[in-house]
Amino acid sequence: MIQSADWVALGITLKLAAITTVILLIVGTPLAWWLARSRWRFRFLVEAMVALPLVLPPTVLGFYLLLLLGPSGPLGQVAQGFGGYSLAFSFTGLVIGSVVYSLPFVVQPLAGAFQSLGQRPLEVAATLRAGFWDRFFSVVVPLTRSGFLTAAVLGFAHTLGEFGVVLMIGGNIPGETQVVSIAIYDHVESLDYARAHVLSGGLLLLSFVLLLTVYGFNRHLSLVNRG
Repeated sequence: MIQSADWVALGITLKLAAITTVILLIVGTPLAWWLARSRWRFRFLVEAMVALPLVLPPTVLGFYLLLLLGPSGPLGQVAQGFGGYSLAFSFTGLVIGSVVYSLPFVVQPLAGAFQSLGQRPLEVAATLRAGFWDRFFSVVVPLTRSGFLTAAVLGFAHTLGEFGVVLMIGGNIPGETQVVSIAIYDHVESLDYARAHVLSGGLLLLSFVLLLTVYGFNRHLSLVNRG
């Protein structure tokens, strides 16, 4: 059975994933739009930076984020100057690390959806005197909703399974920075396989349901478009 400490870890994990996903959609949408539409010759540099978390070991990324957010780091010093506390080993630090780590899982599906949209729908809307924001929310968003759903689900699911980054930045503080992946590691380390199995099985089922939602929606949308 799941004990109270595990419920707390699960709550922190879901909260972290939800906040991270919202921030990624807000930050990632304009970035993905720029990557899909920009003709800048050095755009590949930005694309490489966005994709870097895909190939970089999580502990390496977490280590440099720890240096950046720690008391001696630039962002850590700014945070101490305003609030008097360090971003490292805090929930805020976990959010920052999760946003960086999951960024490509949101930006890349959105950029792909924006690229596949083409220019024609926007040109038609422009002839009807629709402004940029009107074109974006009335044309782009409805036509790329599958890309938004994919990006949101992948960002959320990827955050659920984070381990190396969150451990490096947040440590293992029960009730504050201990997420489910770290709790599972603790249970395995203490040979409590029963609790580890319950948490692992729960994450496995949740991740599978999220992916089923994405693939099912995309298949339904494909059949509707064909019809």
